[in-house]
Amino acid sequence: MAQRKIIHIDMDAFYASVEQRDNPELRGKPIAVGGLPENRGVVATASYEARKFGVRSAMPSKRAIQLCPELIFIAPRFAVYKSVSEQVREVFYRHTDLIEPLSLDEAYLDVTEDKLQIGSAIGIAMQIKAAIRDELQLTASAGVSINKFVAKIASDMNKPDGLTFIAPDKVEAFMESLPVNKFHGVGKVTADKMNALNLFTGADLKKLTEVELVRLFGKPGSFYYKIVRGIDERPVEPNRETKSISAEDTFLNDLDNPAEMKEQLDRLAAIVSNRLQQFDLKGKTITIKIRYSDFKTLTRSQTLPAAVCDQETIAATALQLLLKTDILEVKIRLLGVGVSNFAEEGGVENVQLKLF
Repeated sequence: MAQRKIIHIDMDAFYASVEQRDNPELRGKPIAVGGLPENRGVVATASYEARKFGVRSAMPSKRAIQLCPELIFIAPRFAVYKSVSEQVREVFYRHTDLIEPLSLDEAYLDVTEDKLQIGSAIGIAMQIKAAIRDELQLTASAGVSINKFVAKIASDMNKPDGLTFIAPDKVEAFMESLPVNKFHGVGKVTADKMNALNLFTGADLKKLTEVELVRLFGKPGSFYYKIVRGIDERPVEPNRETKSISAEDTFLNDLDNPAEMKEQLDRLAAIVSNRLQQFDLKGKTITIKIRYSDFKTLTRSQTLPAAVCDQETIAATALQLLLKTDILEVKIRLLGVGVSNFAEEGGVENVQLKLF
């Protein structure tokens, strides 16, 4: 089998960049696309001017305005973002039909065999970036390598407007040098646990056997074992159906206050609502995930009479489910909110955001 050529394209501050492109008065200013602080909203995307103040996606809008008092909030225009995303996708299709969208603003491309017979994955990435810049007046960052995991990490290395190539013979050394907190799926809590075990880089993880990694980190341990060796055999899968959309967060300090739990559910519900609107989806089944301080994990679900996508209904249903559990008896270290059982399906499979 020929070695694959994978590109990960990530639009730079996509929603915010579209707003600044369409409204010259917003250019050069700190803006956040998302819900207003008074409505318990969250930041969907922040411009690079806002990011200098520490404003980040998935951050509560109230916290964002504290970090940047001059922050300008813009209500999301998902129909516009979807239209622009389709234009970006048209650029991709000039080069390959093997496109796996992860959201409106990022996708994997398998260009092992490209339509224009350019041959060079770097050359293809350069052409895609140039077309997006010239035709849409937006910028994108690209990561190029032999598998999805490495390409995704590479695309984030030189943002904005970056292009990073990790050559086949450099992949394993690259993974060895990578700090554990840069591994996708390794958040603050897991990284802290690794650091406490003197595991700071991929090279440190590589010293452990697969059995040891599974014992320490559960099922993800098998993935860590492979990926530190540069092994990721997942193919680029176009036309994957959406089964669920969810967001979850592991907390640095366990929650024992119902008011704090409600605040976190509101935030997670807002994130899920934004994602549902991105994909034009509505779901009937609301699910919460709870992991207690003793690592016991449970899920609770409720199916509604009609499909929904609004934050208020998702948050209210999630809170009702939470109140039926032992929140006063045990501290909570993780909460998650998900929506499934869609009225219409499309997009990518099991979209989950892990927030740390």
